[in-house]
Amino acid sequence: MDHPIADPAQAGAEEGLLGRPQVRVDGPAKVTGRARFSSDVALPGRAHAALVTSTIVRGRIRGFDLAAAAATPGCLRIFTHRDLAGRIAPVKHLMAGGYANSAHLPLGSDEVAYAGQIVALVVAETQGAAEEAAARVRVAYAEAPFAATFDEAGAETVRLADLKPEHADPRRGDADAALARADMRIAARYETPVQHHNPMELFTTACAWDGGRLTVHEPSRYVGALQHGLAAQLGMDPADIRVVSGPIGGHFGSKLALSQHTALVALAARDLGRPVALVPTRRQGFTIANHRPETRHDLRLGADRTGRFTALVHEAAMTTSRFDAFAMEGTDVTASLYACPDIRTDERAVRVDRNTPGPMRAPPEVPYLFALESAVDEMAWALGLDPIALRRRNDTVTDPVSGKPFSSRPLMACFDAGAEAFGWSRRIPRPGAMRDGAWRVGLGCATSVRPVKIAPATMRVALRPDGRVAVETAHHEIGNGITTLLAMAAADGLGVPIAAVTVRLGDTALPPAGISGGSSTTTSLLSTLALACEQLRARLAAACTAAGAPLAGADPARLRLVGRRLARADGGGVALDEAVARLDPAGIETLAEFVPEGGGAKRLDALRAGHITLSSGGEHLSWAFGAQFAEVRVHAETGEIRVSRLLGAFAAGRILNPLTARSQLAGGMIWGLGSALLEETVLDRGHYRNADLAEYLVPTAADTPEIEVLFVPDEDRKVNPLGLKGLGELGIIGVNAAIANAVYHATGQRHRRLPIRGETLA
Repeated sequence: MDHPIADPAQAGAEEGLLGRPQVRVDGPAKVTGRARFSSDVALPGRAHAALVTSTIVRGRIRGFDLAAAAATPGCLRIFTHRDLAGRIAPVKHLMAGGYANSAHLPLGSDEVAYAGQIVALVVAETQGAAEEAAARVRVAYAEAPFAATFDEAGAETVRLADLKPEHADPRRGDADAALARADMRIAARYETPVQHHNPMELFTTACAWDGGRLTVHEPSRYVGALQHGLAAQLGMDPADIRVVSGPIGGHFGSKLALSQHTALVALAARDLGRPVALVPTRRQGFTIANHRPETRHDLRLGADRTGRFTALVHEAAMTTSRFDAFAMEGTDVTASLYACPDIRTDERAVRVDRNTPGPMRAPPEVPYLFALESAVDEMAWALGLDPIALRRRNDTVTDPVSGKPFSSRPLMACFDAGAEAFGWSRRIPRPGAMRDGAWRVGLGCATSVRPVKIAPATMRVALRPDGRVAVETAHHEIGNGITTLLAMAAADGLGVPIAAVTVRLGDTALPPAGISGGSSTTTSLLSTLALACEQLRARLAAACTAAGAPLAGADPARLRLVGRRLARADGGGVALDEAVARLDPAGIETLAEFVPEGGGAKRLDALRAGHITLSSGGEHLSWAFGAQFAEVRVHAETGEIRVSRLLGAFAAGRILNPLTARSQLAGGMIWGLGSALLEETVLDRGHYRNADLAEYLVPTAADTPEIEVLFVPDEDRKVNPLGLKGLGELGIIGVNAAIANAVYHATGQRHRRLPIRGETLA
């Protein structure tokens, strides 16, 4: 989708935009309703689809009664497994080398694998008719025994290393022996619940055929995987499928690549000879998409009398489906966060009869850091130490497991800046000692960390003589402001106003880019754009310094583009239009192909084939850091919990746009509040019972306190040449632990299971 800036008067300076606050270039289109989301696409002559989902957890379909549904005025066709079984080839999960959010084929057979599975697709002339007909479909089932969560008969526990061959549990020394001789020990179980994405834009799909070519309009965080996965399912050439994903109305882990229902809608459109659009209900989104699974953490922490950690044992378990080897492992972070000579981790997956979980903002760190940072707080209280002092005592410049140095380690700088701004010194180190009338007041803190991820990407950048610039790549605008960052970087890199830059994203017709996830968007795309601008500058410099050219004899490497001029250091130069015209009067363009260090051609090939290629590591461990602070108030009589203040201090490398970065971090902190006190999907006999926004609790304006975001300098040129780390997920991490630790300070009651609610207080 094109995102030209709406008001040239807001263009700002012609150089030096990066690092300065910049309003979003796509903001005017969104607030005026001109932005075209995938759900807004109205295909001429389209029919409308609705889903029928299973009402049992596990078993088989014995038969259908479709008479009443088919008689609904406007009903065109009802598709079941009898119509589509064998017409859709299976593909693997995206994170198992495939393309999909789940390998399960909902209309592939008569088997029912979980509650809420798609069992029929109804197509009608109108949305209302489709929904009415779907409600009239009757399904007869033969039920079978099931296990839906931990501890239920039939749940299968497997080592993560057996489920995922590439997984290795981090270990060092003899942690169990070290724990036995530790001066102080903390041993506890921490638990987090099922949580679901609830994006404002639902999981919609619209498909239209033009002969043998298919166009899909769907909000997706990886259009390349959707294109290639759908081609594999339908036996098509990926070149004959175009996927268009406009600005995405929320995902943060959902809308993961190829959805289960896309092929169903595509085949329905082909069979009916007209476009078909599907808008599932929010309740259906709880089962046809992914979720954050429930987790358990048995964590044991040992320390000597001075507070130095001597042993860490972290045994973690999470649920997953029967049919996908998906699990988000996180002990690689908890094992490496603090100095500790003896470490043992053990991660397990519990396979149950539910839909496959998936990434949800900071997938492993939110539950895993809740456990570790709660245990660290417990250790501080046991030793009589300030929680920040305990973390300082165990800070480390090297990874205790691998021995690799951190590329930068400003963790304590975050705590220092945050503690001063938050007023940590006013904390009375005794539970229940701080009061404000009937309210008991507590202060808590926790660490936030996120490993840096980066991926290959390709990008086309075109520069016209009049200074207009086009930036094109098949990545995605999820609301994180990447469109604005690309416009800022192109303006800086090519010496033009930001108003002259147009950014196109979200279309497989554009040069391929990777997944929107892992806080890798900025690190990957800005590195690619920097390469493209460098290539264009080099071509212009070579043309203008050749014999007989205006800058003949000048050093091409010392020329720069600024203010629509190719300039020398002494101020002399040549106008941009003249420089470009020397190469081509119509303008010049480049196709930049960025591959992170150690990637090579294989990673570019994987990218073009729609496979996920996120990576991190190298000679250094590169992380973004933060310190979270929370003030809570707990009513002494009613037990009502209110978060009255949140403050986060973050060191996330080079900050390119403080305005959008602050919004990203503050939004994450609000979500972290929800994770701590509100969010929980209620599981009852294999069914999600609160699958709507009336009963699935998220923070409202009334729940949201004063929020302060601080940026801590983090000049890290080892992480990548631009010093970028990404921060989309950093803001949510550690908030749940900071709030739980504050509740303990206020009440003296330790809560090790989320969410914490007034009714759980004694």
